[in-house]
Amino acid sequence: MGEETEQFLLVLTTAGSEEQAAQIARGLVERRLAACVNVCSLGCSIYRWQGKIVEEEEKLLLVKTSRRLFDRVRETIRELHSYEVPEVLAIPILDGDKDYLRWLGESLGSDR
Repeated sequence: MGEETEQFLLVLTTAGSEEQAAQIARGLVERRLAACVNVCSLGCSIYRWQGKIVEEEEKLLLVKTSRRLFDRVRETIRELHSYEVPEVLAIPILDGDKDYLRWLGESLGSDR
């Protein structure tokens, strides 16, 4: 595992509408907290919320970022999200195409 790949994360979050997903994705990229955000049609999510089983259509956002920016990514998602408790899961990127990883790093802002 190379040192340069250890710093990158794939962050997962969901949104209840296309508009909200686009707002979150655009906000993260504009603030240089994400190099890229893919918005995918997730279909149906089934989950327990406040003691009830809920079934809703959602969009899945795949956020490419770095470990050093994760706290700001999480804060931004919470700021822009309508959910009381939005999903924010970070998955380490262990390796990838070196040119893509270089671009990813160059596309992100500083953590200051």
